[in-house]
Amino acid sequence: MEQLEGTKRVVIENVKPEINCGRFPAKRVVGEEMTVTADVFGDGHDEVKAQLIYRNTSNSESENWTALPMKFLGNDRWQVTFTPEAMGRYEYTIEGWVDHFYTWQKGLKKKFEANQDVTVELQIGAQLIEANAATATESEQGHLRSLAYQIGNNHSAADAVAIATGHEVTDLMNNSGERQHVTTYDKRLKLDVERQKALFSAWYEFFPRSAAQLAGHHGTFKDCERLLPRIAEMGFDTIYLPPIHPIGQAFRKGKNNNPASQPGEPGSPWAIGAAEGGHDAILPELGTLDDFRNFVQQAKDLGIEVALDFAIQCSPDHPYVKEHPQWFKWRPDGTVQYAENPPKKYQDVLPVNFETEDWQNLWTEMRRVLQHWIDQGVVIFRVDNPHTKAFSFWEWVIEDIHKSHPEVIFLAEAFTRPRVMERLAKLGFTQSYTYYTWRHTPAELKEYMQELTQTEMRDYFRPNFWPNTPDINPPVLQDGGEAAHITRLVMAATMSSNYGLYGPVYEFGIATPVPGKEEYLDSEKYEIKHWDWGRLTKIREVITLINRIRKVNPALQTTWNIAFGDTDNPALLCYAKWSSDFKNRIVVVVNLDPYTTHAGWVRVPLSELNMGPGQYVVQDLLSERKYTWTDEWNYVELRPREMPVHVLRIEEVDPGHEQ
Repeated sequence: MEQLEGTKRVVIENVKPEINCGRFPAKRVVGEEMTVTADVFGDGHDEVKAQLIYRNTSNSESENWTALPMKFLGNDRWQVTFTPEAMGRYEYTIEGWVDHFYTWQKGLKKKFEANQDVTVELQIGAQLIEANAATATESEQGHLRSLAYQIGNNHSAADAVAIATGHEVTDLMNNSGERQHVTTYDKRLKLDVERQKALFSAWYEFFPRSAAQLAGHHGTFKDCERLLPRIAEMGFDTIYLPPIHPIGQAFRKGKNNNPASQPGEPGSPWAIGAAEGGHDAILPELGTLDDFRNFVQQAKDLGIEVALDFAIQCSPDHPYVKEHPQWFKWRPDGTVQYAENPPKKYQDVLPVNFETEDWQNLWTEMRRVLQHWIDQGVVIFRVDNPHTKAFSFWEWVIEDIHKSHPEVIFLAEAFTRPRVMERLAKLGFTQSYTYYTWRHTPAELKEYMQELTQTEMRDYFRPNFWPNTPDINPPVLQDGGEAAHITRLVMAATMSSNYGLYGPVYEFGIATPVPGKEEYLDSEKYEIKHWDWGRLTKIREVITLINRIRKVNPALQTTWNIAFGDTDNPALLCYAKWSSDFKNRIVVVVNLDPYTTHAGWVRVPLSELNMGPGQYVVQDLLSERKYTWTDEWNYVELRPREMPVHVLRIEEVDPGHEQ
């Protein structure tokens, strides 16, 4: 019996969000609402109250908890919403207690309305108020005792009841004194709050070695600086560079992944490490460390951040192979085990062995490499194949980096099994690549978006939609031409508030595949390209326009607010997005057939848009045309050769039709 708390009568359970029983934190960004719900109930018929308490454990005032009353939803379910205003690790929990004063108030009111004698009940209330005054602040004590006297000694029962059930005494009793027999939820749950870019960003990937103005030349960081105004004009806020480190000579890959390279072929940037250095060095042909710093600063001046690839793998020439042979697996013939994904072979890449007995030094070195690039001004990392490295390493290194650099963003490039991708997100990755690339039909897209936004994943998995990557040239782009590139771009940029693309080939509509594979023929991974960076294409125009649309429409700056509408044509997809105050409403209609004009009726999800029936005006933000629509069902026609998608902003709504 000594282990029991017999005076605590309230139960708290089914708290959400609670990731893996509190093992992992939920995620939000600064200024993004966090809604917490819980079942809070007690025995008997006494009234129960509940509150959320939370604090930012990263700041100097971490000992101070903020308390927010929870709202009763019915059926013992309670809810509260708060908005974190600073980055860092938060903790939160729920408190519940029997509210004897509120229970008394309700009973008093019922008895008085039933014309029963309430003399004793009024005296009980006065005693409750007096007891609360004993632990209240000095400024509250006199006020409470005065009210207690008025309730217990009033000659008019009606006046006493009015005072006893009024807002004045209720507010004072809620805000003063010490609550008795409070039950606290048995877990302190965690919340990671990151900067707003964790939720809203547009990424552009290009190979710096292909940035030269003259054909046949190797690009440099100086050449990359020349491209910055162009990329900024297109509306991107993040530039992602594949590895910029020295490339190994041993087993260097040639054109189209040929295992035998020819003299002068540059090799794959992911074959990291050579005589010039490893993960903290720069490929000499690109320039110097000072050149890189200048490039990062020039980008910042234009509102762009540079993201680097963090790939924990080595070429056979990497200094680690000689200095730390224990970090690799050695075969019986004395060679190091290279990377394989049968039938694919990567002879130019050696995976690091995370089961090494020297794992602590390995982890420390990887942490040092990240810090080195942070010191150069890089605070975004796209992490290559994190699912092939130890989960425990990622949990440790991300949390450790965030202790001193909470602004750092980690994007997990893990196209793998669902549970593995989810685990990486739980471990701390800010954003995650997704299956969007392979979701093509309306049913697939609806199901996937509902999984991302309507399940527990919403609280820890932040998607970043990429229609292509240097490794992935999906069939829809191979076969669909310009129209497919536009629809896949617009859907990525409007469904997810984080999106990116492998830029040059995408904006130029290049999609010739290796026969029978989801890979680009003559891939830039294995050769230097010379792009006509001044070339204008319709795809580039739409990229520029959709990025501009995203920046001025809050409805498109979060992933979580999406609702799908029905259509009478299976080739059409309709969905809506809205801002939290419903002042900004967007409806997107897509023709998923890149070859054929499709028309039909689409149902606008008015209820989710906080609208009732009636007429309203929509403007297509891609064409600037305006249409008058009525009620839910409206007619559309989309011609792929003209524009296969509508991005419609609801402009004018009769106030009588607002819900």
